[in-house]
Formats: sequence, structure tokens, C-alpha cells
Amino acid sequence: MALGKFNAADVEARIYAEWEAQGCFKAGANARDGASSYAIMIPPPNVTGVLHMGHAFNNTLQDIMVRWHRMRGFDTLWQPGTDHAGIATQMVVERRLAEQQQPSRAELGRAAFTEKVWEWKAESGGTIVSQLKRLGASCDWSREAFTMSGAPGAPAGEEGNFHDAVIKVFVEMYNKGLIYRGKRLVNWDPHFETAISDLEVENIETPGHMWHFKYPLAGGETYTYVEKDEDGNVTLEEQRDYISIATTRPETMLGDGAVAVHPSDERYAPIVGKLCEIPVGPKEHRRLIPIITDEYPDKDFGSGAVKITGAHDFNDYQVAKRGGIPMYNLMDTKARMRDDGQPYAVEAAIAQAIANGERDFDEAMISAMNLVPDEYRGLDRFEARKKVVADITAEGLAVMHMVPVTDAEGNETVEAMPLVENKPIMQPFGDRSKVVIEPLLTDQWFVDTDRIVGPALDAVRNGDVKIMPESGQKVYFHWLENIEPWCISRQLWWGHQIPVWYGPSVTHIENADGTESDEWDIQNPQHFCAPTHAEALELAVEYYMNSGAKGFLVDEEAANADEAIALTYHEDGQPVRLWRDADVLDTWFSSGLWPIGTLGWPEDTDELARYFPTSDLITGQDILFFWVARMMMMQLAVVDQVPFKNVYLHGLVRDAKGKKMSKSTGNVIDPLDLIDEFGADALRFTNAAMASLGGALKLDTQRIAGYRNFGTKLWNAASFGERNGTFEVAHSDAVPAATLTPNRWIKGEVARTREAVDAALAEYRFNDAASALYAFTWGTFCDWYIELTKPIFEGGSEAEITETRAVYAWGLDQCLLMLHPIMPFITEELWGQTARPKPLVHGDWPTYSAADLADPSADAELGWVTSAIDAIRSARAQMHVPAGARIPMVVVGLEDAARAAWEANESAFNALARITELNEVDDFPKGTVTLGLAGGRFGLPLDGVIDVAEEIARLEKTLGKLAKEVGGLRGRLNNPKFARSAPPEVVAETQANLDARAEEEGKLQEALARLQELG
Repeated sequence: MALGKFNAADVEARIYAEWEAQGCFKAGANARDGASSYAIMIPPPNVTGVLHMGHAFNNTLQDIMVRWHRMRGFDTLWQPGTDHAGIATQMVVERRLAEQQQPSRAELGRAAFTEKVWEWKAESGGTIVSQLKRLGASCDWSREAFTMSGAPGAPAGEEGNFHDAVIKVFVEMYNKGLIYRGKRLVNWDPHFETAISDLEVENIETPGHMWHFKYPLAGGETYTYVEKDEDGNVTLEEQRDYISIATTRPETMLGDGAVAVHPSDERYAPIVGKLCEIPVGPKEHRRLIPIITDEYPDKDFGSGAVKITGAHDFNDYQVAKRGGIPMYNLMDTKARMRDDGQPYAVEAAIAQAIANGERDFDEAMISAMNLVPDEYRGLDRFEARKKVVADITAEGLAVMHMVPVTDAEGNETVEAMPLVENKPIMQPFGDRSKVVIEPLLTDQWFVDTDRIVGPALDAVRNGDVKIMPESGQKVYFHWLENIEPWCISRQLWWGHQIPVWYGPSVTHIENADGTESDEWDIQNPQHFCAPTHAEALELAVEYYMNSGAKGFLVDEEAANADEAIALTYHEDGQPVRLWRDADVLDTWFSSGLWPIGTLGWPEDTDELARYFPTSDLITGQDILFFWVARMMMMQLAVVDQVPFKNVYLHGLVRDAKGKKMSKSTGNVIDPLDLIDEFGADALRFTNAAMASLGGALKLDTQRIAGYRNFGTKLWNAASFGERNGTFEVAHSDAVPAATLTPNRWIKGEVARTREAVDAALAEYRFNDAASALYAFTWGTFCDWYIELTKPIFEGGSEAEITETRAVYAWGLDQCLLMLHPIMPFITEELWGQTARPKPLVHGDWPTYSAADLADPSADAELGWVTSAIDAIRSARAQMHVPAGARIPMVVVGLEDAARAAWEANESAFNALARITELNEVDDFPKGTVTLGLAGGRFGLPLDGVIDVAEEIARLEKTLGKLAKEVGGLRGRLNNPKFARSAPPEVVAETQANLDARAEEEGKLQEALARLQELG
């Protein structure tokens, strides 16, 4: 029965189900006795996620490495799982509640809402897992992990100890002083009302404005403002009673703590140390702030003076910290101007006393102060911006400039207008909420990264961990050497709730009458960090007993601080309840424990002993410091071991032109659509072929179509073998004996390919492995070898046919074995067409060498044959010989070795080069094109086959047209303006186009020279 067509849609689902049913992916499957372990941790996709091209690319590379090691008998584990994705999941579930007209999150309350999240996870949280299976990912799905497994409220089926591991690490790090609560500037999402990481911020260029305002000097003081050109010539000199600043966010002026200028800026030297007035708010309460120097301002940008608003700008925050400048928070969690606290007049007076140096301040005091004038309180930040601009302009404190205008009669004149620059600005948006992110000074939990970063740096410096490409190491070092404290708290409900309980602090007060009493303070509470409320109570008991306070703890958790002592006073003293921190941990904190958490830590499991540290981590370079570096720090801090030995970083998968994929551009490619159209194998081979270490990842659907054709070529080779009886051969791993030259030759070619593939995969050169397999399978085996076997199958002796069947069957098996890690489905399907002791996924990877199998005499003979046919094909193409034309070849001085090679392979020349015969001549006839071959002087007589004059004219015309294209492309690339203004992908595309045209030009010129010799 003939081998039918390969239908990927039918075959892939069936084969994957068979692999799973047979337990082919389980940890340790196909491991040889005493084998070394090989473990990869999947970068856990968000539980809300769907497969995108980045996932498809990343997981293809992981699967290649896992399948390769599994076939080589390693004790292999590919650990899968998903991340609970705090913000993303909470957003999805809240949206679902709204769509179903169910109670909102706030109406449900925390416990009921998290129950709804678990319900959603059970119904819809496995989407990306099923999609990874369609790609062929051979993870041990029986070990699928989840970063919230075992959390309080987790339903049946979500057991596990990942939550316990996360809580244990937090408590241990807290007790070591590595985790603390403090006030720092963070990215704040006003929609979700939570801090977010840098990775969750998208900086997008948007139309913006730069407003220029005057900050009047205190007391009407003036100074001489002088501007000079590069040669020191004075270009402007005038008396000013103000300092000019420019801002894109006028609403934050209300919280200014200073104006800063560069120490070397001579323009402002006379007023450094003096006070200036913030030009907004009630005049009678208007604050004065100091003019200071700092290295941060760029004296060549704008006015060279910048306002310092430490609570609302990351650069300003650093300046304020260096200068001891108070940082006033102006906004609430929804990014509205604050409306709490004392009246503005009171707050402004206190702030002025601080600015005058008349009053000390601390962080808590500044945090409580609200310096938003009464008329702005409660406004949305953008509404406040409009009002601030209008009020400053109305007061005449906007910097003015002269603008040409045309009146109704058409007369041109100039008019003074406020200086407002319309310019694009980089605006930070929440990647989920799509609202503008606000830098906000808030109380958060932080990891003191300075104290745990050292071992993570040393591990890479001393070679315990290798990061590829080398540029990734430089980024890693730069980030860790300049690391900031890591904000690990999020103001969400879905996640690992921070294991810290609070109780009111107690202060003993001696009363005027000599008695003592206790003051219970919930504003400055005591922290009790423990895994459970019961254990926190034990810590609290110790605190309150040592404090000697008259009171007792109630074994009931309070909902918030206000409820902590909101109980009726008892004769035994004040009843006290603890309340828990409402925040949850950043998902990067929990996923930072992914390697040990998925292997059962803190339990001393067999898997932890076998597979940790893991072997390779394959992930995107964009999460090098968000995840990779944090795993390094966390594992070393917790278990004092590196989490992995090698890190392979890749870039973004872009479209065929090198552009980033985005919905707005309309160039997003869905990998599932590609699998539907071309099959998973073609997509996987494309991913491998473009995975050059550190190279650009450009996905071209034409290339995927080409690799689908490659699969068809392989299938046709199997069909050819089947028709010629190779499926009837008892397949064996043993290398068959061979006497015939083609069979001796192919064995050496197989061995060389095996060595090339192993060497490439060992060095993570996936593209080189794919290239070697493509060249061998398509060119060597499916073209050369098949053609060389046809005469044998058609007219050889019984012994020759039997030998060739065995070698062909073995050779095809080697193709399937070596291609399997990249193209698992079609290879498994072909493997199963004949009786096998085990599936190909557990096939034994070959270990033979070229030294063992190569045959020098066969290599020499067929090396000459293949190079001769290539030379003939090239000459025919260059000379424009009709494809179907069969022509003779002539030779002068034919040597014996070449004669023997021709006679043994004449049929191959006829089939592959359309050469009818080889004629020995004394000299070439007119119109013969020479071929550069060893063993004689060979040529193709083309007189009468082609019209030389017509071909010369055609080539000259083509070259003329090509020369114009090459000249135009060179001109564009040599134009400095083009190089500066064109997007990088456009410049790269132009250069690639030029290179291709130049190569084509060279080939045509060579062909023209050959034709001119004939003429």
C-alpha cells in the first residue's frame, strides 16, 4: 500500500495524544541507567495568556533541547507551569463579572472575589497549555505548576506547596532584614490603584506640550541674566526678577521642593541659594522654595533650570534625596489631587517654615501634608493641569514670546503669546490599563537588593552561570551593579497576601497625678511577620507582654487598623486584634522562586535533588533583569545555589521587514494560524532556522511555506523508499555494510551531518543545526542519493538492490532521528510506518562519527560527480540554456579517475544535469563554454543551443537596469540624512536590498564575460 499524503491537521493531534498516553514526556522517560540529569524550566506564561510568536519561538528552542537530550538518554525534565499574573488575571475576572452583570469586586469582598478568580482559572486558565501542546511542546504535564498552588482558598486540584514556599521565603528574608517596608517612588497605575513594575509600563511617544513659567524671586530681588554663544560673545543681557522653568506636567508644580541648576551654569550663579516663589496657589500663602545646584539639570536644554518635585518624578526623586528636599505627595490612588488633611493655609505655612529652615521634618510628617490648594482639591490630575496653566497665565507669570499674526485685513504683525512648545513626549502607560502611569511616593515593601546582589554577580563573573550572547552579560552586570531596591508589594487581591500582621504600638504615659496609662497607636503599628495568623499572634503576645501593656489579644483577625482596638474596654485592659497587610506580593517575587518552588522546596524532594540546579534557561532578553537576575538573587539567597547553568537570551520576534509586531501596525502574526496553514513542523523549523545567537528574528511566512515544502520533500523521499522496498527491511540501529560507491558515500555524509548537528546544538546554534539538516536532507539525501540509487533499483543485481535498500532505510532513519527535535510530528509519523520497538520520541540518538563511516574513495568519486553537476547547472543557468534541453558535454585530456566517475554515474548526469553524453575531443568546438572541473578540460558546446548575440543583448540590458537600482540604493545609504532619520529596520532593509542586487550584478557580469568569449 502506497504511503499517503501527510495531513498535519489530522496527524499532529493524534500523535501528541499517543505521546501523552504513553507517558513519553514524563521526567526521566527514556533515561539510561546512571544518566546525568537535564532540566529546563519553562518561563511560566501568564495564566491569562494565549500563544503568541514569542512563546512559539521560545518554546520551540526549549523543546529542541529537551527532545535532543531525551533521545540521548539523559534524565530529562521540562518543567511546565503558569504564573498567576496578578493584574492581568484580576482585570480579566473583573471584566467578566461586569459582562455577566454580577456584583463587582468591591461588592463581593476579598474572599468571594478570589473564589471567583479560582473559578475562572478552572474554566479558562489552561488555554495557553493546550496551545503549547499544538506546537509540540514535550513538557511533563503531570507536573504542571502554578504560582498560587496551595494558597488559602485554593480549590481541590490546586494543591501544592508553591504558596508555602513563597511565604516561607518572605518570612525568612524579613527576619534577616532583607525585606523592609518604606516609602519610595514607584510606578503607579491609577486605574488598578497599584504599584507596577517597569516591565508593565509601555513608554509611548505621544503629542505633548512644554509650558514655560516664571518663578518670581523672593522679595522682588533681581539679577543680571546673561546668555553667551559658543565663542563667549554675549547674545542676551537683561535684568530679571524671576527664574524660568519648563515643564510638561504643570499640575505637579504644587509639590515643588526646589528649583535646580547645574553647578557650572554661570547664568544663575547670582541667585543660587536664594528663594523663588511657586507661581500658583493663593497669593497670600504662596510657598518659597530654594534655588539649588545639582548635576542633573542640562544647562543646554530649555532654560537650564528644572523644578524638583521629588514625589512625582524619578529623576527629581534622586535630586531630592541628595539634597534633603521634602517630597510632597499631591495625588491619591486614583491620580486625583488630594482632598484630605488640613486646610491649605495651614499646610503651606508649615511647608514654608521647613523651606526657611525653621522647622525640622520627617518622612511621616511630609507624607501626611497636603499642599494642594483648596480650589484644586479633588480634581482629576489633567483637569488640575488645565486650571494651573490658566491661573498662571492669567497672573502674567507665563514666559512670553513674540509670534507673527495676521489680522482680519491681512496685515502681518507680531504679538506676545505664552511660550508653549508642541512637541512629542515619551508618556508612560500601563500595559494593561492603558492609562498614564503616575510616579507616586507610597509606602511599599522592598527587597534590600544591595545585600543579595553580590553572589548573583559573582556567579556570572566566575563562570558558574554562562549568559549568551555575551552582550546579555554586559546588560546583566550593568543592571545589577546599579540596582535599586526592589518593590515587591502590589495593591491587589489576587496573589500571595503579604504575611505581615500589625498591632497597635504601645507607649507608657506617666500622668500628672502620678498614675500610668497606655497609649495604643494604630498610626505607627508594630509588625509581626509570620506564615500564619496564629504564629503572628505568638509574636504579638511576646511583644505586648514585654511592653507591660494592660491589655490582651483577641484570637480574631481585624479587617483593618480601625477595627484593631474598636472593642469595648474590658476590666483586664484593652482588647486588641491584629490586622493583616492587605497587599499581595509582586508576581516577579513568586516567579523568582520558580526553579526550587516547582521542584517541591522547602520539602527535600527527590526531584529537587535530581534536577536542581537546572541546566538551561531559554528566555527573552526583555526579562533579563525582571526574572532571570531575580531568580539568580533569590535562589542564591534562599538555598545558596545558582538556579541554572546556562542562560540563552533571544530578542523579539519581528515581522519579515524587522518591524515590531503590534496590533496598531496590523502586523501581528498568530502562531496558531500558521500551524493551521503550514503545520507545526514548518513553523518550528522556521523558528530554529532564524535562531542565530544574538541575531535579528524576522518571521517571513514565505519561509514557513518553504519549510512545509521541505517536509513534503522528506515525505516524498520516504514514498520513494517504500516503492523500492525499503519499508520491508528490518530496521536496525546498526550501520549496514556497503560496497557500492553511492552507499559508501552516503554513510559518510550522514555521519558528518550528525557531527555538525551535535556541535551546533551543544553551542545553542539552532540555526546552524537547521541549516545542516536542511542541506543534507534536501540536497544530499533527497536529491543526490535518490538519483544515485535509481539505476540500482531499476537495473542492479539482487545483491546490489538488497544492499541499497538496507542503506537507504538506514539513511532515512537517520534523517528522521536527527530531524525529530525540530520536526517531531512528520518524523514520528514516518517512523511509525514500519515496526519499531519504541516511538521516535524515545529513539536512540546516533553516536557514529565520520572517522568511522566516511570512505575516502567514495567521497572522492562522488565529490567530483556532485561538483561537476553543480558546475553544469550553474553554466546552463548563466547561459540561459532552456531548462528542458538535453545537451552533450565535451572534454579534452580526460583523466582515468574522471572517466571512471563519469561511467559509474552517467545516469545521474543525465537526470540531474540533462547531459546526454561525454565526448572526448582534441579541441573545443566554437561556442563552447568552459567548466572549471578537475580530471580534464570540460565544456558545454552551446552553438545552436542558444543565440549568443541575443543573450549578450539581454544581459547588457538587465545589467544597465540593475546598475541604476544599485546606484540609487547606494545613494540612499550614503545620504547622512537618510541614515539619521530613517527607522533602523528601513536602513537594514535597504542595505540587504543593495547586497542582494550587488550579488546579482556580479553573477550577471560573470555570465556576460562567458558569453562574450563565445561570441
